[in-house]
Amino acid sequence: MMKRKGILVVVSGFSGAGKGTLMKQLVRTYDTYALSVSMTTRPPRPGETDGREYFFVSREAFEQKIRENGLIEYARYCGNYYGTPREYVERQLLAGKDVILEIEIQGAQKVKEMFPSALLLFVTPPGIKELRRRLSGRGTETEDVIKERLCRAQAEAEGIEAYDYLVINDDLDTCVEQMHGLIQNAHCAPGRNQELIEVLRTQLKEMCAHADGTAQGQS
Repeated sequence: MMKRKGILVVVSGFSGAGKGTLMKQLVRTYDTYALSVSMTTRPPRPGETDGREYFFVSREAFEQKIRENGLIEYARYCGNYYGTPREYVERQLLAGKDVILEIEIQGAQKVKEMFPSALLLFVTPPGIKELRRRLSGRGTETEDVIKERLCRAQAEAEGIEAYDYLVINDDLDTCVEQMHGLIQNAHCAPGRNQELIEVLRTQLKEMCAHADGTAQGQS
């Protein structure tokens, strides 16, 4: 039996949809997943460890990765670079891990272009009133910031159809189970099993050729 390769799973969604909590619970519940670790040029904060929260590198090292096409995607924010190392992701995929990548909606299509077999999931709460409640419940953002995030969500909602599945994060455990099911089902898609399909075709061709040769020898 051929070894199963992992799937790159891109998770996007509105701020406040609970993407981070959902993905951490998914990784804790099942051992087939790995969270993608981003690379950044910002300095580590107290308690952060290289390779766990981020891969912390110099600006020169990051820009070298850009030149080498060593990043799946990257962006600059508040004077620092943030990006997804290609080597780390590909190593996890070859090991059979499904790699979960949380990324903004604007970058999801870029990832899809680089990894056509990537699975795109969009996470949303059951309604916008609930989204506002979750944003307010954080207790860390002003009313102006909440309004800004809601306006941003309005723009993001225009791109939802580009995703493979819409995941409604109402109950955490139910949502984790649903997301796991979607990812496992995706492994069965013919487009993600092209190598196996070619093996089957080759074996059938050889078997039929052998059968034809045997039949001619008996005639």
